[in-house]
Amino acid sequence: MPNSNAKLHSNHRGGREASRRELVSRSLQSAQHCLENQDFGTAYAHYLLVLNLAPELKPTVKETFQFTLFKWAEELDSLARIQDLFNCYEQALELYPDDEVICNSMGEHLFRMGFRDEAAGYFHRAVKLNPDFADAKENFYRVANWLVERWHFIMLNDARRNLTYLRAIENAVRSGSESVLDIGAGTGILSMFAKKAGASSVYACELSKTMYELARDVVAANNMEREIKLLHLKSLDIEIPKHIPERVSLVVTETVDAGLFGEGIVESLIHAWEHLLLPPK
Repeated sequence: MPNSNAKLHSNHRGGREASRRELVSRSLQSAQHCLENQDFGTAYAHYLLVLNLAPELKPTVKETFQFTLFKWAEELDSLARIQDLFNCYEQALELYPDDEVICNSMGEHLFRMGFRDEAAGYFHRAVKLNPDFADAKENFYRVANWLVERWHFIMLNDARRNLTYLRAIENAVRSGSESVLDIGAGTGILSMFAKKAGASSVYACELSKTMYELARDVVAANNMEREIKLLHLKSLDIEIPKHIPERVSLVVTETVDAGLFGEGIVESLIHAWEHLLLPPK
């Protein structure tokens, strides 16, 4: 009797596998037929079914799936079906999370729609996945020119100004400020000053996705990625202990520019004083 049950179970499993293979085969044929008729939306749906049923086929159908996705995305874009377009790319990236071509294409759509900061994130991801991907590098540099304010370069090349910041941070740390929060971190230069000065804990927040990614690269290039905690957040959204484990003893910022009263810096500093700084001794 046990042998009969095992045989029955084996036959049932074999039948399900045969049905799966048949459905995959028919869906692939339907997808190809739809492509021949330029019905890209239906072809895309068939490929989604195939890849979910048979993930082992991902390498085999990758290029055809990319082609179908891009053609369908163009149609959705022309029809102003923006949410559907984003949903398709999210589905594609769930299937191919390390595909630099899909990341780059998603970035191009976002850039054309005016979502430049988000586009920069996808271009940066594509370059990280493949540093030799020329299109993604060109796209990332192009969008960075839109997003990285020119005053960043002026400040970074102002040796006297940077030395003044360095000395002030060193003095504060030596006077007992062991934990530091850098608001509007930019490239992360003040955070690195604080760590080099001897601060035990350094946190940095940056709202711009592009500058956040740039700061991560700069900090990593200086071998401080484990010593400085970077947050892609507004300082007003930082919560203890959700984002940082403690109140800090020093807040530093380079956000004093023409946007002083227009970019919420006053509110940020008041929030930091009330919620993120240790009370004065």
